[in-house]
Amino acid sequence: MAGNDWINSYLEAILDVGPGLDDARSSLLLRERGRFTPSRYFVEEVITGFDETDLHRSWVKAVATRSPQERNTRLENMCWRIWNLARQKKQHEEKEAQRLAKRRLERERGRREATADMSEELSEGEKGDIISDISTHGESTKSRLPRINSTESMEIWANQQKGNKLYLVLISLHGLIRGENMELGRDSDTGGQVKYVVELARALGSMPGVYRVDLLTRQVSSPDVDWSYGEPTEMLSPRDSEDFSDEKGESSGAYIVRIPFGPKDKYIPKELLWPHIPEFVDGAMNHIMQMSNVLGEQVGSGKPIWPAAIHGHYADAGDATALLSGALNVPMLLTGHSLGRDKLEQLLKQGRLSKEEINSTYKIMRRIEGEELSLDVSEMVITSTRQEIDEQWRLYDGFDPILERKLRARIKRNVSCYGRFMPRMVKIPPGMEFNHIVPHDGDIDDTDGNEEHPTSPDPPIWAEIMRFFSNSRKPMILALARPDPKKNITTLVKAFGECRPLRELANLALIMGNRDGIDEMSSTSSSVLLSVLKLIDKYDLYGQVAYPKHHKQSDVPDIYRLAAKSKGVFINPAIIEPFGLTLIEAAAHGLPMVATKNGGPVDIHRVLDNGLLVDPHDQQSISEALLKLVADKHLWAKCRQNGLKNIHQFSWPEHCKTYLSRITSFKPRHPQWQSDNGGDNSEPESPSDSLRDIQDISLNLKFSFDGSGNDNYMNSEVDRKSKIEAAVLNWSKGKDSRKMGSLERSEVNSGKFPAVRRRKYIIVIALDFDGEQDTLEATRRILEAVEKERAEGSIGFILSTSLTISEIQSFLVSGGLNPNDFDAFICNSGSDLHYTSLNSEDGPFVVDFYYHSHIEYRWGGEGLRKTLIRWASSVNDTKSDNDEPIVTLAEHLSTDYCYTFSVKKAAAVPPVRELRKLLRIQALRCHVVYSQNGTRINVIPVLASRIQALRYLFVRWGIDMAKMAVFVGESGDTDYEGLLGGLHKSVVLKGVSCSTSLHANRSYPLTDVISFESSNVVHVPVDSDVRDALKKLELLKD
Repeated sequence: MAGNDWINSYLEAILDVGPGLDDARSSLLLRERGRFTPSRYFVEEVITGFDETDLHRSWVKAVATRSPQERNTRLENMCWRIWNLARQKKQHEEKEAQRLAKRRLERERGRREATADMSEELSEGEKGDIISDISTHGESTKSRLPRINSTESMEIWANQQKGNKLYLVLISLHGLIRGENMELGRDSDTGGQVKYVVELARALGSMPGVYRVDLLTRQVSSPDVDWSYGEPTEMLSPRDSEDFSDEKGESSGAYIVRIPFGPKDKYIPKELLWPHIPEFVDGAMNHIMQMSNVLGEQVGSGKPIWPAAIHGHYADAGDATALLSGALNVPMLLTGHSLGRDKLEQLLKQGRLSKEEINSTYKIMRRIEGEELSLDVSEMVITSTRQEIDEQWRLYDGFDPILERKLRARIKRNVSCYGRFMPRMVKIPPGMEFNHIVPHDGDIDDTDGNEEHPTSPDPPIWAEIMRFFSNSRKPMILALARPDPKKNITTLVKAFGECRPLRELANLALIMGNRDGIDEMSSTSSSVLLSVLKLIDKYDLYGQVAYPKHHKQSDVPDIYRLAAKSKGVFINPAIIEPFGLTLIEAAAHGLPMVATKNGGPVDIHRVLDNGLLVDPHDQQSISEALLKLVADKHLWAKCRQNGLKNIHQFSWPEHCKTYLSRITSFKPRHPQWQSDNGGDNSEPESPSDSLRDIQDISLNLKFSFDGSGNDNYMNSEVDRKSKIEAAVLNWSKGKDSRKMGSLERSEVNSGKFPAVRRRKYIIVIALDFDGEQDTLEATRRILEAVEKERAEGSIGFILSTSLTISEIQSFLVSGGLNPNDFDAFICNSGSDLHYTSLNSEDGPFVVDFYYHSHIEYRWGGEGLRKTLIRWASSVNDTKSDNDEPIVTLAEHLSTDYCYTFSVKKAAAVPPVRELRKLLRIQALRCHVVYSQNGTRINVIPVLASRIQALRYLFVRWGIDMAKMAVFVGESGDTDYEGLLGGLHKSVVLKGVSCSTSLHANRSYPLTDVISFESSNVVHVPVDSDVRDALKKLELLKD
């Protein structure tokens, strides 16, 4: 911990005060605790659990005080602060114990219920709750990471991939991203993740079988940053890709694509990006659609090339990727990098901030919800280490290693999981480019250069480091880390300072980021640096420790080379290291390592076998390991050789090979109307597949004749069988029945496409009123305001609601409205989509069954329905005997993709987040919507919502989101927030709201989700002129 060197002085001062603290006036704390010993209390209750940065500053002021009385007063105040910190720590520990106990019970209950639903006899692989050395995917955690057996095997694999033309999309939103001269360390958002995603995109773009890679990030056109971050597109030039050269086309390669979203002309931290993510989603969706069509023209025979996968990095990009995956119906990947729940627990343990303060500062609850949604949608989660899976991801409701093991075993046996899904956790260590690295074999005093460059000067950074050393010929112990307490640099300096043999044999170089002045650093960083300087002074390490103020990212390879040239050692003494990319970089330059035994270095050492692992808390262990490597030249040479021999296992080609092998094993997902119209389908059809397809084909022939037939598709078994027979007859005649889907007749009657496609502007009415009459009046007012444009056909209308299609028909009839006033109807909170039919034979509505295929991903079906009924029974058990049930399944309102429950007492029903949590714990992925003032609950597919239905209309019919206006109230259903953000315009009608606040139990404020300051959002009174609002949004002209 930072500043530990002052603790002894502080304790001595407390003891020196003596009788002053025993005075009855001096301390209520002592009077209350009687035998209280400040020194022991401080050591046992505070030092072990808190960052004492602020206390350290108080101590500096105390010792600088000349007056004994004032000095004693300051020490007394510090005692109070210490006692308060310790009290907070105990309170947190009690709350944490209760939380963990509750979580354990919820997990066990959820696991038990899930297992009971999956009633088939468990296999041996499913039994047991202990995670052994066998991982959840059947891999031994003790085995080495997979390696390339030879160059020949990589070439064989490369030749197998050359026929593919994959399009991959990576997303990393925060920080400043560019291909060259990355400003790593410029701020907390521009760090290792930026380097990782750029190098991953570049490496994937050079791999065989990959045609194009897009790395999507934020476009920043701010005077505070370089102009290059405002460029819309930047090509990433490949590095040494001759080995995998393949024919490339006009748009092939890897690119950084910057999407404008958020405040213009302003660079903001990642915590402030959350409200603007919907805007990014719409912009990214537009880019991907355009690029898919372009690639289709180039290499897809005119058919769009959809992304093989979209890969989100960090929580913010994960949230955006989940929405994109749903809108485009393509697979999603996730890399967490740093996880919110883990950070929340660490911050709570420090006791410095309350949960509310942490949430306000870091938007931590919004971040956690983004990560939970990412788990719901991801096909695969890529991690760097096993520790990340076992200790970090298991903190989430959406991932349980034990239940995942059971599900994986059932999948291998081809046994139903009853609607339960768990993302696949895959450990793929980050890659690195080694081709440009030439390990240095000379000594520190070799000055003749090499044969090719005999007069090559030493890099400037060498002189910057060497000037600190009185004897620059000694081996150099190198530590490369920012000044953060978690990096444990002070313990390293202590270990070096207190080991005389080590000091005599070696120098120590500390590369601790860049700084201009200590006062300009953050409080935490400055505290660590001051502690290091004091330790250097305490142990008189002048001439033996280097701590340069500045270095460039391009200097880092030269720093490694200098350490290797001196026959030195690289050390990473962090308390916990999630992965340890610097260890791989050091090994590539021929440096043996000493590293923490906590986290990723264990996996790296298992592969490289090029050094020693130590307990980061054991100062003596650190010094002994360093001394052993520095003093034993034979051991040093062996570790160096092992590292260079095995380092290729962490190369980018190996990383990409594993990465692409996983992606190509996914079941293809893309918009179904593409494949149904002649798109490529890579899966072979078996007779049983064909029969299932015929049954599915028959569903696409169904129409909603009277508005009631689609509320429950299982109601008419006779009608269903007759349609299947007709489909079989058409199929047997060689006719593609799937092309005769539910839209064909209306397409013919309206000039091939639904009327919604022909509109210049779209107005979406998504008002969630308490009463039907208020909704009718507002709807009429909006329709009448643009009557002229509506008659001309330039404006179309969509009604978006939680009602069923039959309820919508009754609503329109009761209000004297014609269904033809609307082009489309988004029903059941976004789980159904209907269009207006102009053919009277088809009834008033036509259902879009392709939309169902778009949203059905991970739909729990009957397994979800059983769990919901069981949940409703548990809620009803809390009522009195004479009361009617609180929650009941509304069979007449439910559909195949929406389970609806009627609620009698909204106040007695748990908040939506609790139901969502319960379902996630049981591996059921869905979207829970509380609607109609809390009197109805709609449970729909996880990728379905009212806003996602609008995005589907853009993907299928090309409707411009920027020319769409959505009318909402000041509050609404629990999916209300999704309707406000994005490229579309939002009109918020003041005074329109539900009497019951369904959002009161949200774990984060609405401002963390949407930006009311956006120019796309206007607030107007409910009785104001609608035309004025539309003119303000530039959707209407005077």
